[in-house]
Amino acid sequence: MTVKMKKIYSLLIALTIFSVISKPLGAQTKLVLLGTGTPFANPDRSGPSLAIIVNNTSYIVDCGPGVVRRASQASGKGIPSLEASQLKKLFITHLHSDHTAGYSDFIFTPAVLDRNAPLEVYGPYGLKNMTQHILSAYQEDMDIRIHGLEKGDARGYKVNVHEIQPGIIYRDSNIIVKAFKMNHGAWKNAFGYRFETVDKVIVVSGDGTYSEELVKNAKDCDILVHEVYSIAGLLKREKRWQLYHSTFHTSTKQLADIANQVHPKLIVLTHQLPFSAGFESLLNEFKSFYKGAVVSGNDLDIY
Repeated sequence: MTVKMKKIYSLLIALTIFSVISKPLGAQTKLVLLGTGTPFANPDRSGPSLAIIVNNTSYIVDCGPGVVRRASQASGKGIPSLEASQLKKLFITHLHSDHTAGYSDFIFTPAVLDRNAPLEVYGPYGLKNMTQHILSAYQEDMDIRIHGLEKGDARGYKVNVHEIQPGIIYRDSNIIVKAFKMNHGAWKNAFGYRFETVDKVIVVSGDGTYSEELVKNAKDCDILVHEVYSIAGLLKREKRWQLYHSTFHTSTKQLADIANQVHPKLIVLTHQLPFSAGFESLLNEFKSFYKGAVVSGNDLDIY
């Protein structure tokens, strides 16, 4: 082998090693819980929201109250893609107020803080109407910020809404996103999402009760993020709330039935409804039905 060939061979080996080492690091996927709350006004839990982070790009699911400030907190912990100006992709599971009350904040605060591209939003039918009303309500604010002394970037105030159907709804070089229907009481359009990256599959159920579609789409995923309520806690509530929650949400036993079919590597409990039972009791109740890996999610947890 000539000296020149040896140099070329060494360079090829070095490039191969660099590729093997750098690719997993560059593609390492993180799940960040931005809000784990419910309609109960718990000051320690912001409204429902989470982020999937891939290659320094953020993909946000739902926008409950407090979402932008929680994202800012997370950015301060070393996740720059959650700085307000970087919040550019949003996926909404359904239009319940606790999942969308932070929508106007998600539109305007990052725009004020120099978002330089339109916000791309994916969600159920009715999202366009909601968006148009929000933008109309803040029209004077936008005019002053864009055309006044701030000289704001008009691109950051633009919202492109994509009303979705089940199936693949988004893809780029980092991720493929698939939507599937959830059973959430009277809501005709409620979705869960399956996020596929080079190193992880993360499934987010949104709100809902037992769902065969969820079982099918979450099979053997790395992380299943799911809501849950305590059976013992609900039995102490009024009959109207027992009927409501058992129709719209997932009990510990139902979630265990899902998990025992799906076999996720990890379940992250969010939107937890322990009622008077408490969060630890809810977790123990779930563990009595399911023996796999599970954690009780809190705001700013990272997996």
